[in-house]
Amino acid sequence: MPRVKTGVVRRRRHKKILKLAKGFYGGRRKHFRKAKEQLERSMYYSFRDRKQKKRDFRKLWIIRINAACRLNGMNYSSFMNGIHKSGIELDRKVLADMAMNDAAAFSAVAEASKAALAK
Repeated sequence: MPRVKTGVVRRRRHKKILKLAKGFYGGRRKHFRKAKEQLERSMYYSFRDRKQKKRDFRKLWIIRINAACRLNGMNYSSFMNGIHKSGIELDRKVLADMAMNDAAAFSAVAEASKAALAK
């Protein structure tokens, strides 16, 4: 029985990996073994960091809201507590944008939060 050679299959597999490794530095884009190792690592990082990005943005929004709250004489936790009690349904992304770009509107929301806490 003749032996099986993997010429076409191997070439296709290698070309697929090397195409994905386009833009990598040095031998990591030219040599199959190095490209495959780097690609595995890169895929892991991209999967992990899609989740990490969500965490990082939430942290940034909280920092921005907290800074704006302190300008209005509150801290972040009491502001958020007042927001929930007053029934205002704005998420952190919108509040952070408001804090950065529309200080007057954020001040109005902060006053509503203070009023809800005073009740």
